[in-house]
Amino acid sequence: TILKIINRKSQQGSRDYALLAAMFNTGARVQEIADLRACDLQLTKPFQVRLFGKGRKERYCPLWPQTAAVLRVFCHQQNLDLRSESRVFLNHRGHPITRFGIRYILARCLDLACENAPNLRKKRLHPHSVRHSTAVALLKSGVDLSTISHLLGHASLTTTNRYAKVDLEMKRQA
Repeated sequence: TILKIINRKSQQGSRDYALLAAMFNTGARVQEIADLRACDLQLTKPFQVRLFGKGRKERYCPLWPQTAAVLRVFCHQQNLDLRSESRVFLNHRGHPITRFGIRYILARCLDLACENAPNLRKKRLHPHSVRHSTAVALLKSGVDLSTISHLLGHASLTTTNRYAKVDLEMKRQA
């Protein structure tokens, strides 16, 4: 719902869509997305992104073809050289976006989405919610916990296990 309300024809909307799509596809931490550099993107097959997590640990996450296409169009619009160290996502002043800026974008998109889906008004959405949604979606798709753990960059499988408990609770409610 949030991605659908973004006006992708505007420069800001194009950035917001690419940002949130990349966050959901990768399950990246908000700081990992804020720090993303053009040279970290591989937008030719195999599509992937290099992320630097906690402790500057490096990991690679595959990108869905549609996410790679969105990022390719966005980078082209921004004249971003994919070999450069330039940050991918900038704020309206042309400076690297911060995690607070990403939180603001998500809140603004949520406000717009509430017009079409009033039930979203009760939701508290923050950047970590996107990461959580990625984990739960993968779990519901049948991806094993170990793979999800590696994708999210968890140091311990115990951390990823929380998502399995959430899913089990959802099953009980259903």
